[in-house]
Amino acid sequence: MVVKSHGPHRRTREKFRRRGLTPINRYIKKFNIGDRVVIEINSSSREGLPFKRFQGLSGNVVGKIGRAYAVEIKDGNKTKKVITESEHLKAI
Repeated sequence: MVVKSHGPHRRTREKFRRRGLTPINRYIKKFNIGDRVVIEINSSSREGLPFKRFQGLSGNVVGKIGRAYAVEIKDGNKTKKVITESEHLKAI
């Protein structure tokens, strides 16, 4: 008997699927502190993947943690910090 997965990354490959190869520029782009970005999940890269609830939200880059960026977003009345890599971010 096969048991359905209930993990945090379930159905993300189908939900955020994009056709074709991902350009190399998405992996090597750099952001400065204070830049406005949109979280745009790239399902072909599992490294530094933010949670699926944050897809499409915009915020400010507040820091860099290794290769990843810390992005501050508004989720309802709360301010949250999402840590994600550059291939999941798009400049506004």
